[in-house]
Amino acid sequence: MNRPKVSVVCLSFNHRRFVQEAIESVLAQSYPHVELILVDDASTDGSQALVASLAARYPHIRLVQLAQNEGNCRAFNRGLALATGDLIIDFAADDVMLPDRIEKQVQFFVGQSDRIGVVFTDATYISDIGAVIRHHYDHLFKKKLIDHVPQGDVFRAVLTRYFICGPTMMVRREVFQQLKGYDETLSYEDFDFWVRASREFEFAFLNERLTLVRKTARSMSAGWYRPGDPQLASTARVCEKAMALCRDELDRQALRQRLLYEFRQALFSGNRTEAGTFQSLLKSFQPLPFSYYFLKVVATFPLPWPWIRATYQRVIYD
Repeated sequence: MNRPKVSVVCLSFNHRRFVQEAIESVLAQSYPHVELILVDDASTDGSQALVASLAARYPHIRLVQLAQNEGNCRAFNRGLALATGDLIIDFAADDVMLPDRIEKQVQFFVGQSDRIGVVFTDATYISDIGAVIRHHYDHLFKKKLIDHVPQGDVFRAVLTRYFICGPTMMVRREVFQQLKGYDETLSYEDFDFWVRASREFEFAFLNERLTLVRKTARSMSAGWYRPGDPQLASTARVCEKAMALCRDELDRQALRQRLLYEFRQALFSGNRTEAGTFQSLLKSFQPLPFSYYFLKVVATFPLPWPWIRATYQRVIYD
């Protein structure tokens, strides 16, 4: 794998304001062996015509225009089925690659063992107008959410904490082949991908900022824990799948930590159905910790818990 081919699967859904910049950032890469597969997930903002014109201007772009909205996981798998590269990048049409991103990641990947399935990097978050908001790892370290960047066997790490910036990943083709792509029953992809991929492959970190990741009011993360948002139910499903992947007691302890966190979030955000699901999953971990019973009692107090939870999250994480 000296000069491997890289397939960039670019997903666009109502990204008219950003899609041209995203595509041109891929086309401007210093690394020459890149194919771009552009999947429009039935956009309704006029971007379908825009991406068609871009594909006509750059004939080597492979354009897939879906007749109806299929969601991130299914739309990505449509593009993945057409990819011929040795390495794969899942790229959103509102993000921007710096010109040497692919070249630097490929060079780093080539020097790794075959056990490495994923290379991820640092990132810079930008607003809808391109202003810098913050840097990914600077923020996580400053907030004391991590004290190091886990690498290698990260199965327990991805269960217990968020630390990988998904848009920065470059993935060995064999990983997606083994996983059969993303799970199309889920409303989002990264947590499930990290859990399943890390069970069979190792992850490596390249400490460079090579991607501008756009954070807008429409970003999927903006709706997290909002009652009715389907992402929480997907998280519960991933945790259920992770139970079957645990190999020892330390794995199970890591999963229990995640379940307690999600149970607390669901309980205090008003997502009663999902809280019940996490509660059921937790009951397989006996004995349950004191914090579980404490949370159940506190949640019965007549306080504005969704507001309190959201305020606490902003202080701790934002």
